[in-house]
Amino acid sequence: MFETNMRRITLQDVPALSFIAQKTFYDTFTGTCTEDDMSDFLQRFYSEEILLEEVKNPAFQYFFIEINDNPVGYILFADADVEFDEIKGSSALELKRFYILEEYHGKGLAQKMMHFLVDHAVSEGYDCIFLGVWEHNLKAQKFYKKFEFKLTSHTHDFPIGNTPQTDVYMWKSIN
Repeated sequence: MFETNMRRITLQDVPALSFIAQKTFYDTFTGTCTEDDMSDFLQRFYSEEILLEEVKNPAFQYFFIEINDNPVGYILFADADVEFDEIKGSSALELKRFYILEEYHGKGLAQKMMHFLVDHAVSEGYDCIFLGVWEHNLKAQKFYKKFEFKLTSHTHDFPIGNTPQTDVYMWKSIN
């Protein structure tokens, strides 16, 4: 049996965050781009220096999910303005990152993280949550649909280095 909890990531947690962010991104997207593109991407977005600045930014809300006080995944969300027809003019929270170390998949942690996000959105009075997810990550899309996220017709480019990729946007009403 294990005990889980969610806790805000601190400046002291940045080395652990960088490790988890790089490992989970690599494990999720390896094989979809060249190794050079992946290596460059990880350094550009998930180095300790970059993440330290993001954790310092009060607009970014980073949380670990922990098992027995050991971080095994993380979530990042922030306020956002969007112009999707479905949510235009709404108070929107963007789910920016949602990752769990592969060896902890299937233990109900993703559900706990999603409940945490939705509870936060409700308690803070948001109208909706939206996110971008890789168009070919059908497993993630299926997971989000279980939490009543709907696909929009909107996409955005999300290249990994020189490798083009596209994210689709999904959204969920909080009301």
